[in-house]
Amino acid sequence: MNAYEEYQTMPLSLSFEEMERLHGRMLAAIGSDQDALELYNELLEKAFRYANTRAEWTLLSLSERANADSARTSLHNSLIVKFNQLARYLAQMQQDTSWRSELGYEEENPYNRKRIGDMACYLAFVCGCCSR
Repeated sequence: MNAYEEYQTMPLSLSFEEMERLHGRMLAAIGSDQDALELYNELLEKAFRYANTRAEWTLLSLSERANADSARTSLHNSLIVKFNQLARYLAQMQQDTSWRSELGYEEENPYNRKRIGDMACYLAFVCGCCSR
């Protein structure tokens, strides 16, 4: 089983197609709204930092993980805040925010926290590929 297949067996995992669809709906809601674009860019900054931290996690020893755990949690929390801020703003502008509900909320299921992190990794992947 390859890594992506293994990921797909994890609770509340997202397929590439689902992430692509969610991202497309997010971008459609943002459109050319400058305030929304600014919030989206702030979200991307957090997503890039979080994705890098998550990717490096596999290389850390147990003691290094223990030392970095609170910083990783804080970064993850700030990432979730950015998703929420963007969704709140778009809702105020009467734009579609169903993508945020589909990602889920940690209060509904603890695995939604991981799902949001997965989406951040997707955003970093797509932006990285587009930057070639």
